[in-house]
Amino acid sequence: MAAFLSTYGYLIVSTLLGALLGISVYLPLMAGQLSLATPGFYALGGYIAAILSTQAIAFTGPTFPLPWLLGEMALAGLASGIVALIIGVPVLRLRGIYLAIATIALVEIVRVLSLNLPITGGAVGIFGIPQPFRSPLGYLWLVGPLLIIVGVLVWRLENTKVGRAFNAIREDELAASAMGINPTQYKVLAFVLGAILAGVVGAIAAHFLNTWNARQGTFDASITYLAFVLVGGSRTFLGPILGGIVLTALPEVLRGLGDARLIFFGLLLLLGTIFYPQGLITPELLRRCLPTALKPKI
Repeated sequence: MAAFLSTYGYLIVSTLLGALLGISVYLPLMAGQLSLATPGFYALGGYIAAILSTQAIAFTGPTFPLPWLLGEMALAGLASGIVALIIGVPVLRLRGIYLAIATIALVEIVRVLSLNLPITGGAVGIFGIPQPFRSPLGYLWLVGPLLIIVGVLVWRLENTKVGRAFNAIREDELAASAMGINPTQYKVLAFVLGAILAGVVGAIAAHFLNTWNARQGTFDASITYLAFVLVGGSRTFLGPILGGIVLTALPEVLRGLGDARLIFFGLLLLLGTIFYPQGLITPELLRRCLPTALKPKI
């Protein structure tokens, strides 16, 4: 077991980070929003952590202090939430493909700024980000509990008044508004929650990857993170967790196929959307498999 963890520690942590990013996409989808802005907030959180740990903090020592990393995570989440709140009120009045285009624009704005600002290292990026752990596997003690905490909070959210309002807006925004629900208020809340989580994950990933540049927040990443939700399932938080883990690990599992793995990977995505249009995990499946206390109330 120790040898397995040592060999695949990097991949294990990467899959858990993918699961968290899947949840950050799922949160706006709970309120019926097709938001592709997750890579923008992810990149913003990573740059905040990278700049603080390499330029703002006079750090010397073998390992980066974990409390400092937790502070960076909190600051990255706060900054991402504030940005999401500022742009969310006007942007979230859009619907469907118009909302998707607007959120893609946000990703492009962050990418262009990161390519041209000196503090972000330009196209080269920021290198030598200090490590709080001696090996990639050490991040498991941070990312694992974070995924559990986030999963429990989202599960609880789904079964609260707010979660039911999200579901009502997703099913029929006009009917939800007629019932006294303020769609804009709840859509902004879902958008901000997803942005906060993406920013926190970005702060962790910056240290985990040891480098950060504009390639972390691109349109390609938007499609990849959206696929986490679509393949795993968009009606329960367990879907994006499964999708993030599977789709992050699958390219590495198929690496033995060489360049053909990309074709095989794309083919699997295509077949998955055809034969499992609601994703691998659906509320109906959970109702059959889970105890009554854990069954989704949607």
